[in-house]
Amino acid sequence: MRRTINWAGDAIEIIDQRALPGVYRTLRLSTIDELIDAIRTLAVRGAPALGAAGALGVALSALIHDGDENAVRADAKRIADARPTAVNLSWGVRRALAFLPDGHELVLAGAMALLDEDERVNRKASERAAEFVLDRCGRRPLRLLTHCNAGRLATVGWGTALGVVWHLRAAGHLDHVFADETRPLLQGARLTAWELAEAGVPYRLLPDSAAASAIARDLVDCVVVGADRIAANGDVANKVGTYPLALAAARHRVPFVVVAPMSTVDPEIPDGGGIVIEERPAGEVTEFAGHRVAPANAAVFNPAFDVTPAELITAIVTEEGFYPFG
Repeated sequence: MRRTINWAGDAIEIIDQRALPGVYRTLRLSTIDELIDAIRTLAVRGAPALGAAGALGVALSALIHDGDENAVRADAKRIADARPTAVNLSWGVRRALAFLPDGHELVLAGAMALLDEDERVNRKASERAAEFVLDRCGRRPLRLLTHCNAGRLATVGWGTALGVVWHLRAAGHLDHVFADETRPLLQGARLTAWELAEAGVPYRLLPDSAAASAIARDLVDCVVVGADRIAANGDVANKVGTYPLALAAARHRVPFVVVAPMSTVDPEIPDGGGIVIEERPAGEVTEFAGHRVAPANAAVFNPAFDVTPAELITAIVTEEGFYPFG
C-alpha cells in the first residue's frame, strides 16, 4: 500500500483526498501555509494521518528555519491549531518538537519513525479488533457496517476500522461491508468505497439515514468505526453520524467496536463533554457539487464530529489492548 502521507526530498507528499474517487493525484507541500491549507480543506484527513502531518510539518519547518527554534515553534502552534478535534495532530507536533534542539535532521528522523510506528500500531490494533469481532460474532463470513473513512487514507498506510476488514478478508471471514456515505462531504462514498473497490472487497453504499434500518433488519453483524479523540473515560469523538449508529446498535444488540491507536486517547479530558467539536463551513450543507441546494438565508448547524458515550461502545481496541484498561 502506498503511503497516504510521506516525506519526499525536501517536502511533504500527500494523496489529495479532495480529488477522489474521480482523480488520483499527489500533492507536494513545500511550505507550512500549504500544509495548513491541506489540513483545513481535508486534502489530508483522518486522525492518524493528521498525526503524521503534524510531525512532518515540524520537520519541514525545521528545514526551512534551520537553527531558528522560535520560528519552528511558531509554525508548530499554527499546525496544531489547524483542526481542533483530532488529538493526533497536536500529538504528532509534540513528538517532533522533542527533537528540535538536536537539529532538523533528527527532527525528520523522529517524524519518519512516527510514520513507521503508525503503520505498525494500526496493524496490531486492527488485528486485535478482528479477533474480538470473530469471538463476539462467530467465525463465519461477517457483514460489517462502517462510517466515514478509517482506512489507509485516514492513516499512514493501513487503516483502523478498515484494517479489521483487511484482516477478516484474509482469514476468509468477510461477507461484505456496508459503507455509510457520510454526509455532507461523503468520505464514505468517495473514500471508503474507493478503498474497498480498489481492494476487491464486496461492499454496499448506503445513505447515512438508512444505516439504522439496516441494523434493525438484521443485515449487520457488527459496526466498526475509527476515532478522532477518546476521552479518559472512553467517550469517543468521531465523524458526525457515529452517535446515531451506536444508539441503533445498542437497541438491536449489535456489537459497536471502535479501533484506534493509543495516540488518539486524550487522558487530559475526563469525558466527552470536554472535547472541542469542530464546526465546518455552512457551504458544505447549503451547496452540493458547487450548486446551492438550500435557500440563500438558510441557517446551518454543521458539526464535523459527535461524541458517543462509553456505555454505548462494546469495545475500544488499541495496539495496547482494550481501553479503558483494567
